[in-house]
Amino acid sequence: MKTNPILTGLLALLTALYGAACAAPHPQRTESTETGQSQRAETVTIRLATTTSVDNSGLLGHLLPRFTEETGIGVDVIAVGTGRALELARAGNVDIILVHDPEAEEKFVSEGYGAERRYVARNEFVIVGPESDPAEVHAMNSAQEAFSNIMGAQARFISRGDNSGTHMRELSIWNSMGVTPQGEWYVEAGQGMGAVLTMADEMRAYTLTDTGTFYAMADNLDLVVLFSSDPILDNIYSIILLNPVIRPNLKHAEAMKLADWITGPEAIEMINGFEVNGHRLFRVE
Repeated sequence: MKTNPILTGLLALLTALYGAACAAPHPQRTESTETGQSQRAETVTIRLATTTSVDNSGLLGHLLPRFTEETGIGVDVIAVGTGRALELARAGNVDIILVHDPEAEEKFVSEGYGAERRYVARNEFVIVGPESDPAEVHAMNSAQEAFSNIMGAQARFISRGDNSGTHMRELSIWNSMGVTPQGEWYVEAGQGMGAVLTMADEMRAYTLTDTGTFYAMADNLDLVVLFSSDPILDNIYSIILLNPVIRPNLKHAEAMKLADWITGPEAIEMINGFEVNGHRLFRVE
């Protein structure tokens, strides 16, 4: 049976075109949400090292989903103390950091590891403890007096002991008094803020905490705020972009988008409006 050369050639051409179409990459689809709005596909993920206080308070869970929805950039959160976050950044293991130890942050930037440091928000540190308050912390006029009473009464005090921003602030208060705390009354936990609050609650002890984490956990604690409102307890959070010259392999463009967004008007409104148990946990001023 004779074959038609024209028909054979046409079939060969159609076969080739079909194969090329199957091999070609399909354009990325944008799925519609229930509201009919398009949702951008996530294309890249950056690593954010931050303090346990920011994570434990729920603030990042409040902010980051909106950022990812709007930019398509995912954020892996590594919640550690400020000291550890700075170590990770120095080693180039994270793309950006959000921390709260101004002195350590300034050193980090001056050493060349940080390219830019931006203010994000603030709250305050407070001294919490059992309502019975055996050291009469509630009657003191300064953080130094409160710490002095705790030490004098040999009342149990739980220290973060983890080189976090909270730990550094605690040590700065002891240092301002010319004191190195030690003894059975002083317990170094080496843990994050949430774990330390749980320990203090179980041991009916005092500790220094940020208000964000404390009020986020308050329903599950028998601790109360016994001292606050000393200027030395002001707690400032900053986001730091890393130096692209030292660490060119990091995702600097995406990290910049996060820094721009979290310091922009939408995030500021979200931060100022973030409340837990009727308490506003952070403020932008």
